[in-house]
Amino acid sequence: MGSTVDVTPARYGRSVADGALFDESVGKDPTPDTWSVAELSTHLERLLVGAFPSDVWVAGQIRNLSRSANGHVYFQLVEPAAAGVAPRAQLAVTLLAPEKQVVNAQLKRAGGAVRMVDGIEVRIAGRIRWYGPRGVLQLKMHGIDPAFTIGRLQEDKDRLLASLAEDGSLGRNGALAFPLVPLRIGLITSRGSAAHADVLAELAASGIGFTVRSVDARTQGPTCGPSVAHALSVLSADEVDIILLVRGGGARTDLAGFDTELVARAIAATPVPVLTGIGHEVDRSIADEVAHQSHKTPTAAAAAVIDHVRAFGRRVDAHASAIQRAVQRSTSVAAARLADRTQRTTRAADRTLGHASARLDRSGEQAARAARRSLARGEHRLDHAASRAIRAAPRPLVEAERRLDTAAVRARAHDPAIALARGWTITTTADGRLVRHLADAPPGTDVVTRVSDGSIRSTVSLDPRLPHTQELPP
Repeated sequence: MGSTVDVTPARYGRSVADGALFDESVGKDPTPDTWSVAELSTHLERLLVGAFPSDVWVAGQIRNLSRSANGHVYFQLVEPAAAGVAPRAQLAVTLLAPEKQVVNAQLKRAGGAVRMVDGIEVRIAGRIRWYGPRGVLQLKMHGIDPAFTIGRLQEDKDRLLASLAEDGSLGRNGALAFPLVPLRIGLITSRGSAAHADVLAELAASGIGFTVRSVDARTQGPTCGPSVAHALSVLSADEVDIILLVRGGGARTDLAGFDTELVARAIAATPVPVLTGIGHEVDRSIADEVAHQSHKTPTAAAAAVIDHVRAFGRRVDAHASAIQRAVQRSTSVAAARLADRTQRTTRAADRTLGHASARLDRSGEQAARAARRSLARGEHRLDHAASRAIRAAPRPLVEAERRLDTAAVRARAHDPAIALARGWTITTTADGRLVRHLADAPPGTDVVTRVSDGSIRSTVSLDPRLPHTQELPP
């Protein structure tokens, strides 16, 4: 690669004096005062080549990375700044396809832990050049230092872990009680991804009646942290039993979103246990450290939930078997005691029945003798009473005949037929109501008058000799 000039900013190392680049004594053209664009561009290119004849190493943060169809990579290398803050300085970087193969080989030799994505800090090597067609100063990259990026990530991670441990956030979610039977599961991942499919397939294959509430989230790149934090807040309000936060494997830089303070504090504030399955075999993310449980893969996280539910089922079965055995033992003991008591009770009952039978026989004989005596006395009293009844019977009959004759006489005296024969009449209305007063049959009323030999039907009318306004007597 040749000799290099280190122009790392103060944060990363020493810097170059600003005035060395455009020293007036270098390449000064005294002839024309007016430059054409091409001339000035060529002159700037010569100046930069002279000022930076060899490679330089520059450290910064990648932003706005894009890859072209022909294999070239373009991005801005900026002075690190907080999210949402404009960078103090930035430099255009071009990584052409041939040099990209060299850089990828360097990354592979470092274990593949680093991928060039937005938001990560890198230390890269290249040549400072002026690109005339676009009129920009750029760094033509051809090398990278993966150890620098890994070191920066580890420094940030260690600093955040210390902060979380200091304020108690590190173990807050892990201290939550794990549900006995977590059947309502919240799932945070990129919907439609392999991780999403793996978790759903694992849960479905278990045959357990899980209910899964999925929330889509970005699991890589600058939007990973805000997206995951939002998904956690949504599921926290959705009454799930646990939350699975999963994604597939990738380089360490791909998982940088899970090392952010935003995600860590969101997990710590979640009111239900969070299980991670972030798909890396070696390293642990901040999310893994803060979560209730961490697993290597999404499938392993789902399997852990299934094992927990099945273990509860096995405990229930074991308790049920123990209860059944205890009931059987108690039943056997009770049956033996009952059989013994039944035998003793039977013997005692036989003795008691024998005594009672003897007493009953004696009582029966006594009762029979007493009954015969009582029967004899009763027959004697019955005979005596019959004699008296026979003697007294004619008197009530004579008295009854006398009262009957008197009643017959009275009945004949009140017979209406006799009264009718004497010239009396009985008048009723057509519906059978007896007419006793004039008010009972006003004018126009149909009446029936019974005489001794029949009935007379008539209609009541006013007496023409009386004034029509005269009131009838009551």
